[in-house]
Amino acid sequence: MSGTRRIPCSDQSVRRGDPMYGTASAGSSWLLLELPGGWGPSAFLQSPAVIDPDLGRAIVRRVEAAGMRIAAIRRHGRRSATARWRWFVARAGLGDEALYAGEVDGPHGYLDLALDGSDGSPCTDPVVAVCAHGRHDQCCAVRGRGAIAAITAAYPEVAWECSHLGGDRFAATMLILPEGLCYGRVDSTDAAELVRLYLDGRLDNRYLRGRTSLPHAVQAAQYFAREKYGDDRIASLAPLTVERGDNSHRVVLDSEAGPLEVTLEEGWSEPLLSQCHAKVPGRVRIFSLVSMSPV
Repeated sequence: MSGTRRIPCSDQSVRRGDPMYGTASAGSSWLLLELPGGWGPSAFLQSPAVIDPDLGRAIVRRVEAAGMRIAAIRRHGRRSATARWRWFVARAGLGDEALYAGEVDGPHGYLDLALDGSDGSPCTDPVVAVCAHGRHDQCCAVRGRGAIAAITAAYPEVAWECSHLGGDRFAATMLILPEGLCYGRVDSTDAAELVRLYLDGRLDNRYLRGRTSLPHAVQAAQYFAREKYGDDRIASLAPLTVERGDNSHRVVLDSEAGPLEVTLEEGWSEPLLSQCHAKVPGRVRIFSLVSMSPV
């Protein structure tokens, strides 16, 4: 019926019970750039009051050509009268995690940054970024801003709003760097508690979508292993081998008790709208557990 208000994509996802595991956005290295002010649907290409679109396009092309993920960040709450242009480079590879931070005088400085982080200094604190990109998807505005407000109140130095991370149907989405932990629906729990767990070297498997540097099948295998054995350590269950069949995956994880073999079946969901502004339903990949046993 024309004129009927569509249910937000994140509400639809909750009603369907969409599984979040194995859905973390891919990215083994990240560049986060502060863009203070309002963002358009594309933070770098459609925010002329903050950054010239041609400059934004040049920055994005350079970063993506280097195989990195890029996102805009800004502090939550009232904007400072003096704009700042801070940046972070993160390596999120398992066992190779590193985070570097720095600041430039203006947005043009972003175009010449060393993408290995060597223009900045090693950063011992994490970056906790929650998507609050309302011009990209309304769910990110409604759910994301509440979650980042709670985290900012508890951990103001590490908390940032960020642009689109992917997985709008799982809003509020959150990324913790340098490990690349990707969470979903963090507004439906104590978001600040997820950060406290992280600082203690642990995670909450219920809301973890996966680690961005790992293949989706490995993310799913780790989910099932944690669900069964209760191992909530961030550093646990590293993949040893990954084998793919026609519609199956065999993942061997390094557990405390020895190698653990997880066999998964790969399938597809019913057609769904993954974003609020999506027009055509599409299927998304789903992993189901077939078996899990010590090797």
